[in-house]
Amino acid sequence: SLARLRNQVEPVDPPVLARLITTWQGVVRPRPGLESLLDAIENLQGAPLPASLLETEILPARIEGYDPADLDALTGAGEVVWCGIERLGERDGRLALFLADHLARLRRPPAGDELSPREHAIVEHLRGHGASFFSPVHEAAGGGYPGETVDALWNLVWKGHATNDTFHAVRAFVSPPERRSRRPAPGRTFRSRRLTPPSAEGRWSLLDARIHAAASPTEAAMALARQLLSRYGIVARDVASAEGIAGGFSGVYGVLKAMEDAGRIRRGYFVGGVGATQFAIPAALDLLRSLREMPEDPEVVVVAATDPANPYGCLLPWPAAGEAGRGPTRTVGATSILVNGSLAAYISRGTRQLLVWLPEDEPARTLTARALAGTLAKLARAQDGRYALLIDEINGMPSESHPLAPHLVEAGFSPSAMGFQMRRQA
Repeated sequence: SLARLRNQVEPVDPPVLARLITTWQGVVRPRPGLESLLDAIENLQGAPLPASLLETEILPARIEGYDPADLDALTGAGEVVWCGIERLGERDGRLALFLADHLARLRRPPAGDELSPREHAIVEHLRGHGASFFSPVHEAAGGGYPGETVDALWNLVWKGHATNDTFHAVRAFVSPPERRSRRPAPGRTFRSRRLTPPSAEGRWSLLDARIHAAASPTEAAMALARQLLSRYGIVARDVASAEGIAGGFSGVYGVLKAMEDAGRIRRGYFVGGVGATQFAIPAALDLLRSLREMPEDPEVVVVAATDPANPYGCLLPWPAAGEAGRGPTRTVGATSILVNGSLAAYISRGTRQLLVWLPEDEPARTLTARALAGTLAKLARAQDGRYALLIDEINGMPSESHPLAPHLVEAGFSPSAMGFQMRRQA
């Protein structure tokens, strides 16, 4: 019976898997509302996500009209818990979101790093007094310069010990210091009398206090396997390295094999060019079959390079960079543009250099180039200003020499001495 089920699906091309993952994670058709935000967080549970991109790219890619106040409402209500995983530079780090009831089974154990005296004092205070604001935490840590207590709190965050009941502190931590505007903000405003630094606002607590009963190793492995299947639909060996799973793929292989023996999932060779050991949910296989036929209008998806919805550099290899030199990587700040599941462009951090991959055959080449140029124009005109208005190089060559150049002009870019430039409209 298992053999017959494995032979039902012929291997599909890698772009079909990319379409499956972006559709499965709700990136192709974002939905509005708190319920959609909870669904997105449930899908992303435990994934290491850059804090600086969580509310600017990752959640907005899944939630139409994303509002940070919605995440605050969920964390304040105790529905969602965030947990630090590792620090990235001075003002960023990887964190994970969890539904409160799933935290005990999916949370990674702390690294076990030694604590400084100030960090140890904070842990003892939170353990004895529960969730606390910054002022009592600072006093328990010995007082002194408040910045030292703030640094100690965030060290505890990235070591996996502390969290906060709001997301305000995370936003302040990843945001560069801004100059205060001389104009008063519209509406009813006030000047805070508290001395709490912005990155220490809210109530701090220990993650261990959020867990009432620890999960056994078997329960944790089962929960992790189910979460990976829920996030990707199809799980292969390379997922383990992208997710940073302790012990690698062998840590969940036994659970996946038991689930296949029980008839809950299927194992086979569903996607060509991916490792031979692939496990899939039956519903994901049905969707995979339906996505074999490419849509009439190009399906364009813009995701962060580090987004779990981007399979390239994770489940699928990056395309060859050719003469462009350094190839794409899953770097914080980089962006991938997928057209019909194929990686069409990679925007590096800094956004003046592009890596572009166009199909060899027509009419797919022209359709992809037009869709890509239109998407780049839309990104350049966006009001958030995250993307530069100047395209200096494409694949290591001057942008005007690349086959994409006429399509960029058609989309509204203007050639200049420094490259293609987009002028924002008032």
